[in-house]
Order: sequence, then C-alpha cells, then structure tokens
Amino acid sequence: MRAPNRLRHNDDFRLTTRKGVSAARSHVIVHLAILSSPELKRTQKEPRVGFVVSKKVGNSVVRSRTKRRLREIMRARLDSLPEYASVVVRTRAGINEIDHDTLCGEVDSALTSALRKLDKSTAKKEGAGK
Repeated sequence: MRAPNRLRHNDDFRLTTRKGVSAARSHVIVHLAILSSPELKRTQKEPRVGFVVSKKVGNSVVRSRTKRRLREIMRARLDSLPEYASVVVRTRAGINEIDHDTLCGEVDSALTSALRKLDKSTAKKEGAGK
C-alpha cells in the first residue's frame, strides 16, 4: 500500500475509532470516519487505512502475516472509499485460522456495513442542521 494511503499516527487512529462508525464481524472490526476538518490540517483527499493486530492473534510472525493479508485486501478496495476517509481494521483472535476468501468476505461485509452507517449518520446530521 502506498505511503499516502497509510494511517500512521496514534491521533489518527484515535479519531477514527472514536468519531467514526464501526461494523464488526467474527474476525474483524472496521472503523470508518471522514476526517477533513481544518484542525486536522489534512490536505490529501485519498483514503487512508490502518491496522490494529493485537498479541491475542499470535506471535510477531503471525501478526505480520495477518497485516500483510489485510493490506492486500484493503489495497483492492481503496477506490470504493470516499474522499478523506480513514479506516481502521482491528482484528480478533482466530483470524490466522481462516482462509483468504473468508477473510475477504468478512472485510467486504464489515466495510459495506460501515459505509452504510456512515451514510445514515451523515444524512441525520444534515437533516438536523436544517
């Protein structure tokens, strides 16, 4: 994944998980937020993705392999994300035991659900602002 598409700073992870919407599946949790306010000083429109893989998943070799798998899955889905989107993909224990197709299905399902929730919350905010 290209450098402009990566979440790297702790503040970005925190903002995404706290201010955004989330969708959970059995092995992944996807947090999605639109971070474009002037305080953030974010000028790039490209979506960014970060990964949180805890030690519950396994040792460092297993965690690194899990991150590589998730990076590859998310790289193909960057075009479907809105501008200024920040995505955090958190993993749950047992993710290393599922095959690639199942993992793709879970990520797709969680991402679709998070996008739907984001659309609903944006529509509510616009409706309340009128």
